[in-house]
Amino acid sequence: QDLSFFLRPPAAMPREIITLQVGQCGNQIGMEFWKQLCAEHGINQEGILEDFAVAGDDRKDVFFYQADDEHYVPRALLVDLEPRVINTIQTSEYANLYNPENIFVSKEGGGAGNNWARGYAQGENYADEIFEMLDREADGSDSLEGFVLIHSIAGGTGSGMGSFLLEHINDRFPRKLIQTYSVFPLLTDTSDVVVQPYNSVLTLKRLTLNADCVVVLDNTALTRIAVDRLKLPNPTFAQTNALVSTVMAASTTTLRYPGYMNNDFSGMVASLIPTPRCHFLMTGYTPLSIDRHTSGVRKTTVLDVMRRLLQTKNCMVSCSTRRGVYISILNIIQGEVDPTQVHKSLQRIRERKLTKFIKWGPASIQVALSRQSPYVKYAHKVSGLMMANHTAIHNLFDRCVKQYDLLKSRNAFLENYRQERMFSANLDEFDYSREVVVSLSEEYQAAEQEDYIKWGMLEADIPPARGGPGGYDRRAPPGQGPGGYSVDG
Repeated sequence: QDLSFFLRPPAAMPREIITLQVGQCGNQIGMEFWKQLCAEHGINQEGILEDFAVAGDDRKDVFFYQADDEHYVPRALLVDLEPRVINTIQTSEYANLYNPENIFVSKEGGGAGNNWARGYAQGENYADEIFEMLDREADGSDSLEGFVLIHSIAGGTGSGMGSFLLEHINDRFPRKLIQTYSVFPLLTDTSDVVVQPYNSVLTLKRLTLNADCVVVLDNTALTRIAVDRLKLPNPTFAQTNALVSTVMAASTTTLRYPGYMNNDFSGMVASLIPTPRCHFLMTGYTPLSIDRHTSGVRKTTVLDVMRRLLQTKNCMVSCSTRRGVYISILNIIQGEVDPTQVHKSLQRIRERKLTKFIKWGPASIQVALSRQSPYVKYAHKVSGLMMANHTAIHNLFDRCVKQYDLLKSRNAFLENYRQERMFSANLDEFDYSREVVVSLSEEYQAAEQEDYIKWGMLEADIPPARGGPGGYDRRAPPGQGPGGYSVDG
């Protein structure tokens, strides 16, 4: 009997990921993300694979599936409560790329009025329609690994409806990973959304309790990078969204062009998030280029790219990494790279003490080498993305809480929230959400200490999980039960 079939290594099973684009910001970024993925995989605007890309060995199945007519269709749900952005997508040259059955726009079309509570309530109203779409996508996957949510935390739809979807995906698919790309608002006193501190804190509670990994994209830092590094005097949302789509595409390259490391979602998350609550990641990317504007980098080497990634000015979160410590770093280096260059670069960084890591666990810079797409012309030979878990991110949460306290101390603009069912009886949910965010900030600060592993064993360290929306926490801190990542078993 021929046993060669059993001795052959198993074929790599694609681990599919379903993307949810929620709200104006989520759909604008999502549109840029799919443009980038199509270009990198040689898929044209209609979803047809170009002749020059037929022999490619990339994994398109992670983010796309093939329809009966050979079209490649994104595994994506486009959800919004007002039609403007989705209409733009449906009248663009990429209109035929998406599955029209996976597009949801509220029949009223009035949006959520930048009100988290209204967005959440609309999520409840339309839950059956949206989850029917989601279940159909999940059932059509051979080996679903998880979900990606793209949204903003400041408005109404991305924050409120995004929060509702996070909680219910968590309940419905408890063994699947949930990663979010969450856009944090401009931290200025002149925001166009006066209630953004309320929306941000209410959403942050759900990101803490119901997501496995949150990639923080901070509009303040993105604008600064566009102005300082790319010399754009008044960057538009389209330009900052292009930065975000570059980061998103780069962060998924090891899944789409598999090598020896980080070939699946769970491996990537596990390497970056040693303790479940501290799952908020900051990113850096170099060299940058959008709309023919390129940062002033002439020659790229592995050492140069890795050193630049550690500079605060290239970090897409407005928190200085000079204070605090790294919990973990993953550098995804793309391009023609000799592995010996990587070892030399890591040695040089160690010698110069350019990074400071936690003392309570093993930590070092992990490097994944990834191919660049052969179908895209790149301005530089080597480029790199850093995904880092750093304790300084607590400053971002502290600023959100500070702005929230300023608004709440005056009881300003609460009437709009009281009109929704969740807040009609009382405003306790505001206080619970604030407690969770403060606790998250405290845990990140505790992670800087050597005795962090004992943190959380004292009941005073963390508020109890409350009942009500988002009260269940499958990501308890150390010493608080079995919380942890959800890895498909």
